[in-house]
Amino acid sequence: MFEWFFATRTWHEMHGMEGGNRGLDDELAAKGLANVGAWIMGRNMFGPVRGPWPDDSWRGWWGEEPPYHVPVFVLTHHARDPVEMNGGTTFHFVTSGIHDALERARRAAGEKDVRIGGGVAAIRQYMTAGLIDELQLVYAPVLLGAGESLLNGIDLTALGYRVRRHLHSEHCMHAEIART
Repeated sequence: MFEWFFATRTWHEMHGMEGGNRGLDDELAAKGLANVGAWIMGRNMFGPVRGPWPDDSWRGWWGEEPPYHVPVFVLTHHARDPVEMNGGTTFHFVTSGIHDALERARRAAGEKDVRIGGGVAAIRQYMTAGLIDELQLVYAPVLLGAGESLLNGIDLTALGYRVRRHLHSEHCMHAEIART
């Protein structure tokens, strides 16, 4: 599903690696990550631990230097102290809902953008609340057996979203969707 992204120069640079493909996929990946001053993500994107935190040992999927390099606000029902990582990433755990997480992320980002990185449940909450200005959806030709559906039951046009443009590469189709 993410092979198109993993092959880009942008992905490689995020992880301190050389190489990576240039071209449309890389251009759009770089655009999506430019000017980000804070991230919001759901608990499932942060890690596999469910329910109350058993301890503070889980620090994310990314090792000691996650690729974010800015504050990250993790939506959760279970409080936890912030986790400071190398490279400028601090994970803040927000139990007070999407609006509070967005306000905190906006303050942290200053004049820069706030990116809602996922997962599906977090994006759906922000989208249905009308709190996402622009979506970059990528459709990759991969068959999935099951999982959460991003758009199931959501009427994007009723929420004021319109396709601004769509482009395709040999690996996927990119759709830029914005609120009007």
